[in-house]
Amino acid sequence: MNTVVDQHVRIEPNILYFGTPVVLISTVNEDGSPNLAPMSSAFWLGWRGMLGLGARSKTCQNLVRTGEGVLNLPSDALAPQVDRLALTTGSDPVPERKHQRGYRFVPDKFQRAGLTAVASETVAAPRVAECPVAMEVVVEETHPVGDGGVLAFEVRVQRVWVHEDIRMEGTDDHIDPDAWRPLIMSFQKLYGLGPQVHPSTLASIPERHYRSADLERARTL
Repeated sequence: MNTVVDQHVRIEPNILYFGTPVVLISTVNEDGSPNLAPMSSAFWLGWRGMLGLGARSKTCQNLVRTGEGVLNLPSDALAPQVDRLALTTGSDPVPERKHQRGYRFVPDKFQRAGLTAVASETVAAPRVAECPVAMEVVVEETHPVGDGGVLAFEVRVQRVWVHEDIRMEGTDDHIDPDAWRPLIMSFQKLYGLGPQVHPSTLASIPERHYRSADLERARTL
């Protein structure tokens, strides 16, 4: 019988970004121009997502005001473009805390990143043409977190767009996980995915069993 020795040590890291996909959120500013911002505090449940954003960020303000946006998922090949958006903000003047961290105002984030805006179908915010995945979303609920300095958005997906080369061959609606290489942020550093490390029992469940009412609702739009 093997004895497992507890190797944990207590620490107090300032951030807990253990590794999540990078999302480029596109929204529309008050003057109708597009804004684009990277974030990684996001996860999905069916055709809904949860996003965590600083309440004073331009993206957060745009989501509150317009109630819609696009979640663009870059591949690991787009890491240089994503990094060009680091330390930039669409807010003018720059919020004090961001100013202290070295942020500067950039009015055209698409140009700054070298990315292409293309029209969406159900929302005013544009998609990012270079991102292999883009999801048009509307805000369903907004929740303050802690002292209100962060807002959590529950968003509902209305359209999913993907590049043909990540769609599983011979299917209409399946993503090939061996072809899709998301950009991952772990403790503020950018990574890609490695190969599958072990067969997944969950993968034996047909995807049709996860079909939700939100997907059916999206078909009517």
